[in-house]
Amino acid sequence: MSDEHGLVVALKQRDPAALAEVFATYSDKIYRLAVSLLHDEQTADGVVQDTFLSLIEHIHTFEERASLATWLYRVAYNHAQTRLRRQRPQVDVEELDGDDIALPEKLIDWSTLPERLLTGEEAMNQIMAAIATLSTTLRAVFILRDVEELSTEETAEALGIQPGAVKVRLHRARLALREQLAGYFEDMTAFQNTTESRGH
Repeated sequence: MSDEHGLVVALKQRDPAALAEVFATYSDKIYRLAVSLLHDEQTADGVVQDTFLSLIEHIHTFEERASLATWLYRVAYNHAQTRLRRQRPQVDVEELDGDDIALPEKLIDWSTLPERLLTGEEAMNQIMAAIATLSTTLRAVFILRDVEELSTEETAEALGIQPGAVKVRLHRARLALREQLAGYFEDMTAFQNTTESRGH
């Protein structure tokens, strides 16, 4: 079903094929977002289940002002936030916004590194570990914008914030990641330069 309106109509009619299509399309994406926010695979599975239960129970309220994907991300984000508050009731999740991120002391030009180094297993592990250090709100914006590739407007809709806030948080997240990863990629660049000089 390539026509989203037709898919939504089928979902509202409790069509099992429509639900299966939506689950196949979005379950992994929602799981990635939940894992990135909660750092726990079992709890992330719970968020996926809760999200699709909400879809089944509340699809009749979906008015298609946003895309189905954005609506699902919003539901998933809310379920993840609820679980975070249960884990840390003394902390207001919305306060974990990283407002005071300083400008990075080091900046490395990643474009000088070969793609095979940036996409290698070790580099990806370093990147994922750095993402995990971001505050919850910065992490959510980064995952939706730079990993899931939602637009600024879609991300704002999914998180219930203004597009301007998305841009600010994404900028802060990218700066924080550059700071976190500067040392690793600085070493990688030095290693690459040494290797190339020995090759001449």
